[in-house]
Amino acid sequence: MLPGDVLFTFSAAAILLCLAPGPDNIFVLTQAALYGRQAGLAVLFGLCTGLIGHSTAVALGVAVIFQTSALAFTALKLIGAAYLLYLAWQAFRAPTAAIGMAAPPRMRLGRLYRRGIIMNISNPKVSIFFLAFLPQFADPARGPVAMQIFMLGGIFILSTILVFGGIALLAGALGAWLNRSNRVQMVMNKLAGTVFVGLALKLAIANR
Repeated sequence: MLPGDVLFTFSAAAILLCLAPGPDNIFVLTQAALYGRQAGLAVLFGLCTGLIGHSTAVALGVAVIFQTSALAFTALKLIGAAYLLYLAWQAFRAPTAAIGMAAPPRMRLGRLYRRGIIMNISNPKVSIFFLAFLPQFADPARGPVAMQIFMLGGIFILSTILVFGGIALLAGALGAWLNRSNRVQMVMNKLAGTVFVGLALKLAIANR
């Protein structure tokens, strides 16, 4: 069991890290603004599913591979960058609904959930970050380290849900208002595509 001071310190650090602008919260923001708050929440839970994978990788030591193998790190980050460019291409080609007609077509939540998983899992820097961050709060004297890593990962996921959930709700409300305009819809799609291209380039040039 983790002591109270460790839980408090780790939770505060996790919330601050979630608040810092990064690929994941920007991804939630853009998808919620484009497709609504439910879409943002679906992406959020996809990202959190990816975080479960990263926590497991750290607990089992798999994340060390991406820290020590340049080939594995490069392969995974290029896959992630390619996927982001695919999303950018979709955003640039996305149609807009005519004013006075029904709301813009909403993407299936399952598809958005899978987007969140792929977005998170295909970023090797998340595994390396977890590998560097989580073990700092684990102590073999308190019991099995793997179990402590899983607990810390769970706390980080709860912090992510709290912060990113707020982002999704706010962006969804703003997007619903902006989507009343055909022209604004087009600008939002182009902006989202540009964001995806930027994230892809950032990931492609990332170092371990």
